[in-house]
Amino acid sequence: MSHVVVAELVANVLSVEVEPGQRVSPADPVVILESMKMEIPVLADAAGTITEVVVEVGDVVRDGDPLVVIATL
Repeated sequence: MSHVVVAELVANVLSVEVEPGQRVSPADPVVILESMKMEIPVLADAAGTITEVVVEVGDVVRDGDPLVVIATL
């Protein structure tokens, strides 16, 4: 089963903290967003393995845009 981690606000992608094949636990940072000069970590909300990183550094995301896909355990 797959789980998609999505953006919760309009922001720039400042950094991507994971790569495909990496295992994550709930609350692990997957992407760091920047909005209004504030860094906002986006955390995994499911345990599993990263299967896809949808965004790249410098991308602009909107509320609901997919960031990463996690294959859940």
